Amino acid sequence: MSKNEFICDCNIIHEDVVSRVLKLMADENSFNKLAEFFKILGDTTRVKILYALDKSKMCVCDIANVLNMSKSSISHQLGTLRRSGIVKCEKVGKEVFYMLDDDHVKEVFEVGFQHIEHRK
Repeated sequence: MSKNEFICDCNIIHEDVVSRVLKLMADENSFNKLAEFFKILGDTTRVKILYALDKSKMCVCDIANVLNMSKSSISHQLGTLRRSGIVKCEKVGKEVFYMLDDDHVKEVFEVGFQHIEHRK
């Protein structure tokens, strides 16, 4: 396909479509929050952490061993993910276990991963 095949060459505005979509548009704050959500997911280390947590809840030591990284760098990334509402933690005695925050996060992550695996 040539580059020009993707250029709309008409001057027709489909007012019914435009009107319907405008009524359905979310507010600016929602778009900003969604962009921030995807920005947080845009880091390889954080994605690896999420992949591990998608398989099991884990403590910092376990994640550090799985990813062959230091506990401090994993803790730093977990803090970012926790503040963003992507992971949550649970204290059991002296241990703190991390997990994906909810099924929505799990679904977004898994669907994204399926998408890139399907395109290989």
